[in-house]
Amino acid sequence: MTMKSIPPGLTESAAESGHWKQRAAWRRLGLTLAVLTQTAVACYYLSRVLPYHGGNMVEAAILVMFGLLFCWISVGFWIAVYGFMLRRRGGDALSLCVRHPPAERAATALARTAVVMPLYHEPIDRSFNGLRAVYRSLERSGQIEHFEFHVLSDSRNPEVWLREQAAWLRLCRELGAEGRLFYRRRAINLNYKSGNVADFLRRWGRRYTYMVVLDADSLVAGDTVVDMVRLMQLEPRVGILQSAPALINGRSLFARVQQFANRAYGPLFATGLAGLQLGEAAFWGHNAVIRIESFMRHCGLRKLQGPGLFNGPILSHDFVEAAYMGRAGLEVWLEPALDGSYEESPPTLNDDLTRDKRWAKGNLQHVWLLLRGRRLRLAHRLAFVNGIMSYLTSPLWLAFLILTTIEATRLVLWPINYFPQEHSLFPLWPEWNPQWAATLAGSTLVLLFLPKFLAIIDILLTRRQREFAGAGRLTLSVIGEIVISALLAPIRMLAHSRYVLESLLNLRLSWAGQNRTEETRWRDAVVQHLPGTLIAAGWASFTYWLDPMFFYWSLPVAVPLLLAAPTSLWLGRVENGRQASAIGLFRTAEEVTGSPLLDELDSAPKLPGRNGMSAVERAVIDPISNHQQSALARARSARLRRLQQLDASLERMLSEGPQALSMRELSRLCGDRESLRELHHRVWSSPVDSWWGRRLARVDCDRAQRSTR
Repeated sequence: MTMKSIPPGLTESAAESGHWKQRAAWRRLGLTLAVLTQTAVACYYLSRVLPYHGGNMVEAAILVMFGLLFCWISVGFWIAVYGFMLRRRGGDALSLCVRHPPAERAATALARTAVVMPLYHEPIDRSFNGLRAVYRSLERSGQIEHFEFHVLSDSRNPEVWLREQAAWLRLCRELGAEGRLFYRRRAINLNYKSGNVADFLRRWGRRYTYMVVLDADSLVAGDTVVDMVRLMQLEPRVGILQSAPALINGRSLFARVQQFANRAYGPLFATGLAGLQLGEAAFWGHNAVIRIESFMRHCGLRKLQGPGLFNGPILSHDFVEAAYMGRAGLEVWLEPALDGSYEESPPTLNDDLTRDKRWAKGNLQHVWLLLRGRRLRLAHRLAFVNGIMSYLTSPLWLAFLILTTIEATRLVLWPINYFPQEHSLFPLWPEWNPQWAATLAGSTLVLLFLPKFLAIIDILLTRRQREFAGAGRLTLSVIGEIVISALLAPIRMLAHSRYVLESLLNLRLSWAGQNRTEETRWRDAVVQHLPGTLIAAGWASFTYWLDPMFFYWSLPVAVPLLLAAPTSLWLGRVENGRQASAIGLFRTAEEVTGSPLLDELDSAPKLPGRNGMSAVERAVIDPISNHQQSALARARSARLRRLQQLDASLERMLSEGPQALSMRELSRLCGDRESLRELHHRVWSSPVDSWWGRRLARVDCDRAQRSTR
């Protein structure tokens, strides 16, 4: 970026950039030394616990697996501890929000910004009502004239995208947002969400300086959006500014527990992570503001050209875009101090695991970029490693359990080998050190649970206990969350191990919208978790036959897997979440103190009912809907083959109804302006005994019944 593009008075940001890079290097060095030292000590303790002290292949493999897993746990522990220390000092002096105090930000002019929301078969009410809440909040901030909104749909099912278009038209009228709120549906889904955003930028990106990316479940307060844009104005070297979204709107017990953990522990981990990454942070794909010119110039994603998994479009694009921004010499910042940024979590364990299946494959693709990516900064490479390990730790844990089972089996069923190394003149006597094993187990538990109790201390010191219904209920909620996390950990381990294997085998991955509202059903829970239940039953039976002490050691893993189906069902119930909230457990600030943004979302009017008609039927039958949808449809192509296909589909639909067409045929027909208009006229003149004639009679009957109620 040349100096000409830097606003007057901001040239000192170059020196500031060099300053944070030096500090980041020292901080990361301290973290590395702490993690490696702690892991080395733990591995030494484990080597003393093992009978042959790592002297055979099985024990050596156990030590390697343990070292990798312990290192992973240690990284999370020290990030939380560092976040706690930074919060005790009042925040990180190097963060953008501290560097530019509120008065300076308030005096900074805004620039033209696009707020974009990509959609793919998402819940329509929630998506558009969330956008409505963000729009209203920006209106209240007094800065709405600087922002324009774009809904970018990739939905394929005409039942979905016709309702999206109706919702958009209704929202435009309600908000008076004509000319400020736009909708576009791509004709071809190319490269998923990243391709959708790229298509928008190619067409309209040059109209804007910045782009705020929202997910279908995102909410961002207007003042927060304005603050983020002003920080970008003040920091011309920043390419992406990422907020730390808080989870909201949890209804089921599972969602409420996830939401509580995010709100209670999140500030420590987010502050620690931001303090270590500084201007080389990760991008999470939403609730962030992007400098469009830099993004378009440097963050184009080419398809991977490797074998199997490493071939085709990049699925987890956000980390890659942040790495490319850093490669271009621009900065990516995570700012936990930006309040008012929200998202929602999946409502059930099954839905959470389904999302993880997509993320696992996308994150594992980053192995190719680690090996083949050029000039990527070390911090962004470590972000790739972090994403890969978030799923690879599960098969590592599974391998560790398998190896320890093999070791126990050898010791019980086979004679002790006093000469495990060939040509040794002296015997190797096996040793057991139970007190060392207890020390090692205790230290591991400290790494896992101390950050959670540091979070309680942080909440008490910042006097936020009222946000969690008081100190007593906060403590009970943390204990409950620990128990539930312990139940879920083996289930996630087995599921993630399967996802990693499927990804490496490059099995086909479907792209679908997320369930954000439905509960878990018994059948789904049993089908999802039956393999794990059978494996756990077989393993526990074997360990009991082998050695009762080893059986007791296996129970923390085996019992959650045996109870996986009822646990999933229990956590997925909205009523259980409601009961927990009623007694003050797993509550969060917005529930206790309220939030204007969430009130706006909850008070939004629902979309009109379907009145017994599908979206396709409404677009054909209802005069107003037909006029609107026809106006939004594309003009007919002049290609003869396409015209013949449309005419054939139209005649079949008239004679047999919409169910006679495939989703692709129906989508083409409903997306063609002339076809929609012709369908409307011919349906209303169709014979009484035809399919459409009977459908019209039923619609009239339903309307008459509703009018008499």
